[in-house]
Amino acid sequence: MRLALGISYNGLAYQGWQSQSSGQTVQDKLEKALGEFTGQQRVSILCAGRTDAGVHGLMQVIHFDTPAQRPASNWVRGPNALLPHDIAVQWAKEVPPEFHCRASASSRRYAYVVLDSPVRPSIDQGRVGWVYKPLDQARMQQAARHLLGEHDFSSFRASACQALSPVKTLMRIDISRRGAYWRFEFEANAFLHHMIRNLMGCLIMIGDGRKEPNWILEVLAARDRDAAAPTFSPYGLYFVGPRYEARWGLPEHPTLLDGLPGAL
Repeated sequence: MRLALGISYNGLAYQGWQSQSSGQTVQDKLEKALGEFTGQQRVSILCAGRTDAGVHGLMQVIHFDTPAQRPASNWVRGPNALLPHDIAVQWAKEVPPEFHCRASASSRRYAYVVLDSPVRPSIDQGRVGWVYKPLDQARMQQAARHLLGEHDFSSFRASACQALSPVKTLMRIDISRRGAYWRFEFEANAFLHHMIRNLMGCLIMIGDGRKEPNWILEVLAARDRDAAAPTFSPYGLYFVGPRYEARWGLPEHPTLLDGLPGAL
């Protein structure tokens, strides 16, 4: 039987999603809990999109194969009783064997929440990014329009990126503000390692006046990581989740989206 699960997590305590020898990743904790719940020695899971240390997940989607038979509700309650308090299964659904959480996704969505304040965050520490210079929405939106569509995003790619191609299609960038909080939403067919954090670094430099909006065109054309801004902090970055065709019958919108700081 192949199962798909929707997972939410606070990434502050973990060394990212992908399993490491330390055992201190979200994948490690989830595989351990699923193994205990099913009585299997090891449960190997695949995810829709990896996240860095400090990055949160609202609807990470995973899949795995298991001989264990349980009601769908038990696949939520059982692992949750064994998981750390900052990781939770949101839903579970049996899927056809041809479903693949990564390959079947039509797009992926991320949200960045940034506090615009002369004083650093305290209560929201780790849940928001921070800028102390005022940002200009129109300047950032002008730059963002240049990024839409299919491009070679080599300038926004980490050196450790394992993607076969730097060419990705960026479908949407929405920039909005509520009070002191900015929210940046990104949707693409796929993302490169650190791509969003590097895009954010550039948008912030344009928003606070250090660079002009058309500078982003020079960065794109350079196809060189050194041409772009420094990588922005992982704090405030949320993997909103993948989108799938309706035929898979999976939830599309994470229930926790409106729980973000400064939610719009």
